[in-house]
Amino acid sequence: MSNFWDKLSKPFFVMAPMANVTDVAFRAMFARYGKPDVTWTEFVSADGLVSPGREVLLRDLEFSKAEKPIVAQLFTGHPEKMLEAARLVKKLGFDGLDINMGCPDRSVEKQGGGAAMIKDQESALAVIEAAREGSGLPVSIKTRIGYNKNEIKEWIGFLLKQSLPALTVHLRTRKEMSDVPAHWEFMPEIVAIRNELSPKTLIIGNGDVASIAEARMKIKETGCDGVMIGRGIFGNPWLFSGKTATSTEKLKALVEHTKLFEKKLGDVKNFAVMKKHFKAYVSGWEGAKELRVKLMETGNGREVDKVVKEYLKK
Repeated sequence: MSNFWDKLSKPFFVMAPMANVTDVAFRAMFARYGKPDVTWTEFVSADGLVSPGREVLLRDLEFSKAEKPIVAQLFTGHPEKMLEAARLVKKLGFDGLDINMGCPDRSVEKQGGGAAMIKDQESALAVIEAAREGSGLPVSIKTRIGYNKNEIKEWIGFLLKQSLPALTVHLRTRKEMSDVPAHWEFMPEIVAIRNELSPKTLIIGNGDVASIAEARMKIKETGCDGVMIGRGIFGNPWLFSGKTATSTEKLKALVEHTKLFEKKLGDVKNFAVMKKHFKAYVSGWEGAKELRVKLMETGNGREVDKVVKEYLKK
């Protein structure tokens, strides 16, 4: 089994998987303007992928060669569903499979997936084994430091005993959601446990990092191998390239992103999904707020294009 994780040079920087954000259109923008070292899909239900409604979900797993290496992120509490979905991930040509064991969404937890796994090591292990058996790919995990409290020794220690190629740790508990600052002070402890239990596992830190400069600092201070950036990727497809875009470049990218969204997902996703990106693309300069208000009133890519063109003419 070829393992792309072994070939990554350190430190490395990756994109966080986010539902209704890191879709095929969003990822295409990054592949074009500033590719992360590893790309993640948005998280997808393994149960859904093996159900009659799978056609729509398969759109969440669309990708281009330019995005490689790319990892499909799945969640489920059911090993038999993971086995089947993992076979599909392999067939689709992904480089790796990542299991979400940290999502605090109630509907995800109800199915025994996401952060619910933190409370059920037996189930977590069965799902990991099914993912490996089904995909034959390197299986990584994204999780949190605990459920209601810090459980680094018990939970992270357990995961590190599974010889994972990579482990992403969102440095908050399930209970904390995103309501408190991420606990980067715990990362050295996680790295020390890794060094003892599974020296080859790459540790990726996640939480409150908005730039590559900040990510480099965290790696230097804590000893992790890479950083996963979530908040900082909104409206900034140049993030991983280090380039600072001008307001004109941002607006042109916004139009391009909107048209891509319509072309790739217009038949399955509501145009309103695209609007959460407008605020991120259009901020930080005089007149941005007024333009944003106009953009929020648009209903399709053509209207967005028109509003932006008129603004740029002025």
